[in-house]
Amino acid sequence: MKALLILSLFLLPGFLPQSPPVQQQNASMTVLTFKYQKSRQVIESEAPADNTPARAMIPENKNYPRNARINLPAGARDPNEDTIDGRSAAIEKIVQEARRPQNKPIDGFSFQVKVQNTSTKVVEILFWEYQFIDSANPTNVTRRQFLCGVNIKADKAKEVQAFGLSGPSDVVSVGTLANKSGSAFQEKVVINRVEYADGTIWQRKDWNFAEIGLSYRRAVATPWGAEMCRRL
Repeated sequence: MKALLILSLFLLPGFLPQSPPVQQQNASMTVLTFKYQKSRQVIESEAPADNTPARAMIPENKNYPRNARINLPAGARDPNEDTIDGRSAAIEKIVQEARRPQNKPIDGFSFQVKVQNTSTKVVEILFWEYQFIDSANPTNVTRRQFLCGVNIKADKAKEVQAFGLSGPSDVVSVGTLANKSGSAFQEKVVINRVEYADGTIWQRKDWNFAEIGLSYRRAVATPWGAEMCRRL
């Protein structure tokens, strides 16, 4: 199910809607809880391409000897390993493994929100943002936006988690710095856009899809892995 969902989400990575989405009276997603915290994520390095040469045809690879080797005890040496190609392949494998970049942890922030689908339809795609609002100057708002492939059935709740490199803004007003007794920021989660399994869409009226066009294309430019969300 997840594979089909991701396929539908990223089948056309360069696509941006040209016509306004269907507008509805109220959002069908209710934010139940939310939080953020510092986090560390390990980014897996891509495996290098397999450039090992094809093995030479030796007598042991012909049908009868090959079938006979099936009955050999476990641990018996493969005759292909003693050929020039076999030894070259072993050396090439060692070289490729040595050149492969190591997985490195990245420090960032984990953003978590639990939402409830209050509609009668299945929600497939969710655009949302985590807001940090300057307590002394509410017009100073820092937004962290995310795109998620979800599968939330009618009247069901789900916790969504995203990872980002940036958290609250480092720039705050003088009033916020002077107010040591209160929190520097207020936090808020806003649902920007909901796409349903039946093809209909709800979008927040003061949110413009076209404004995230570049970050959207960047987010879907690489194959989708095990993650549920990507930052915009």
